[in-house]
Amino acid sequence: MENRIDIQKLEPKAYQAMFALENYLQNSDLSKIHIELIKIRASQINACAFCINMHTADAIKLGETTQRIFLLNAWRETELFTEEERVILAITEEVTLISNKGLSDETYTKALAIFDENYIAQIIMAVVTINAWNRIAVSTHKKIQ
Repeated sequence: MENRIDIQKLEPKAYQAMFALENYLQNSDLSKIHIELIKIRASQINACAFCINMHTADAIKLGETTQRIFLLNAWRETELFTEEERVILAITEEVTLISNKGLSDETYTKALAIFDENYIAQIIMAVVTINAWNRIAVSTHKKIQ
């Protein structure tokens, strides 16, 4: 892949805004593992190698197992993920693939049974944020270092 523009250098204020979202997420009530599962799963859907690589490494540093990471794209087919994580992953997929139907009533209702509205809002913001990062990285052919 050819080199493309470096938005961080060309438009630093845009990156500052993105980093502000990251700072918000790191200071939210979301568990660090929940954040990384969201980031990895959305990045898998969006085929963002840069982000998959980064967030897989981050998750491992937090104590996530390689087995669960390997099975993340097939989370429905395993019992390795908690009910909370399963709902988070469903939200992640439905919001990432918003053109399919968006966040379904079924998934939203399950989320309300497990999480308070603030946690759900934070989950959605985490999904929105990683989707923005994925689009930046894929569009600019961001390289794995």
